Formats: sequence, structure tokens, C-alpha cells
Amino acid sequence: MLIAFILGLCTYSFFRAIVGGFYTVKPNERAVITSFGRAQRLGESLVDTPELSEDEHARYCYPQVITIPAGGPYFKWPWQSVHKVDVATQTIDITWDPSKAQDTIDAVTKDNLTTGVNGQIRYRVSEQNLYAYLFGVSSPLEHVMGYFVSVMRERIATFVDPKGQSLVGGDELKAEGEVSSTVDLSEGVSINDLRKNLPLLNQYMEKQCNNAAGRYGIELDAALITQIDPPQEVDRALSSINSTRNQVAADISTARADSEQQITMSKRAVEIAANNAQAEVAPLRELANTLAEVKKEGGSAALNAYIRNMRVPLLERARRIIQKAG
Repeated sequence: MLIAFILGLCTYSFFRAIVGGFYTVKPNERAVITSFGRAQRLGESLVDTPELSEDEHARYCYPQVITIPAGGPYFKWPWQSVHKVDVATQTIDITWDPSKAQDTIDAVTKDNLTTGVNGQIRYRVSEQNLYAYLFGVSSPLEHVMGYFVSVMRERIATFVDPKGQSLVGGDELKAEGEVSSTVDLSEGVSINDLRKNLPLLNQYMEKQCNNAAGRYGIELDAALITQIDPPQEVDRALSSINSTRNQVAADISTARADSEQQITMSKRAVEIAANNAQAEVAPLRELANTLAEVKKEGGSAALNAYIRNMRVPLLERARRIIQKAG
């Protein structure tokens, strides 16, 4: 029995330590080895996180760990553990929450309207900060989603259209009689402003979440807020407002086009009248120059002879001639 126990112990140790010590890492994975729970580190060097502030540097100070690249087989000892991480880019809905099921994220606009927000986030695990992802917090993705939602709600609550809030009836006429552009006619309502400026909102979210890699070891690749839906009664009211303003914008555009057409036609009429007047005056000026040259060269006698000769064709076409005595 003692021999059998020793043989069994040796067999278990062989399979546990030797055969079970080999492992591989997939192409989309990276691995970190821990010995007795401590990750293997690159000396005393720390992760470089320039995106964090000075206060955050003191709170999120993580060491650099030795990363096992894709490949294998690799070997580990029984007192070591392998932590594998998928570093491929992944997509997740912003409504994801492990603690509850939800179809949309509620947010309050600056008009005190509750609206639903939907979209996706593309992210990947930072290979330069695997320590924060594996050992910094218990659920890094949950922390990132909570941080993202809180920043998004704060931005929606204070969002103002950068183009201004010109409304019809208040500032529809500009200097020198210029009518404001039709783009401004749908501004002033926060939900409309948000819908028109979704790219600006997404860029702001990406910028504000750049420090997620230094905090939680997750790099935000893109924030895609694709849908902002207010309650049905609010949506119907907004549709009516937008329809009215679009009609006003169309009427203003039509009036502007008609006025521009009338101005253009008037300018063309003035040019045509000026050209006709010049055409009538040009022969008279040429005749005056000719008579002046004749008088200059031959005197009054030559001028009278020229006038008499020019009358002959006219007398041939005349039906009646009246001669005035004296």
C-alpha cells in the first residue's frame, strides 16, 4: 500500500506539474503569469499614463508586467497561474449592465426632458496596462461602462448647440436685411440640438474616456451614440414644432428666391435699356463727328453742299414736300 501510494503521488505530481504545466496562447490573446498570486513584473518600471492628471497618477499607479505573446507551448510551475486576456477589438451596447436588464439609457436634457439613448462602444484591452485590467478592479468593463454613462448624462444635461439658438421671430432678420439661414430654424430645443450634433457628442465622449486605459486598462476605440428617443408625447410635440419651423423655413426660402429673381430681372432690364440708348446715340454721335470734319475741311459751303446731297434720297421717298417761304 505504501508503494502504491508513492506511485500514485508520483503519477499525480507528474501530470499536475509536468503535463499540466504546458499551455498555449491564442493569436487574439495575451497572458500574464502570477507566482503565488504576484504578477511577474518588469523590474520597478511603472505604466506610462500621460492622459491622467496629477491627482489620478497617484491613485492609478500600476506596474508593468511581463506579457506572454501569442504562441506556445509554454511551461509554468504548479505554484504559478496563467491569466489570459482577449485583446481583440470588441463591441458592446451602452445599455449593458450586469446588475440589471435595460433597453435604453435614460438621460435628462437641459430642457428637463427625459430621453432614451442607445448606441455601441468599441473597445479593446490595453496591452500596455494589463495589470490594471486583471488586478486593478474586479470588473473593469463594468467600471468603464458606468464612467461612460455618467459622463454622457452630464454632457447631455448641459449640451448647447455651438451654432447658437436663433429662433424665428427673435433674430430671423440680420443686418442689411439678410434673412437668417434655414439651418437655425430648428435650433433651441435640446433634443433637436443633440440629434443634429451626434458626431460632436461622440467626439466629446471619446475625448473624455481617453483616460480609461490608464484607469482600468481598457482603450475606448469609438463611441457610437446612434439614437436619442424622447417619450412619445414629447416626440409628437417636437414633430409638430419641427414641421411648423420647416414650413416657415420653406416660405422664407421661397420669398428669398423670388426677391433674388426680381432683383436679377430688374438688373437685366436696366442693362438692356442702357444698351438700347447707347445704340441710338452712337449713330448721332458719329454723324456729328462727320459734319464737324466736313465743316473743318471745306467750310460752310462744303457743309451746305453735303447737307443738300444727303437730302436727295429723302426727297425721292417723300410723298409731300412743304416749302416754307422766307
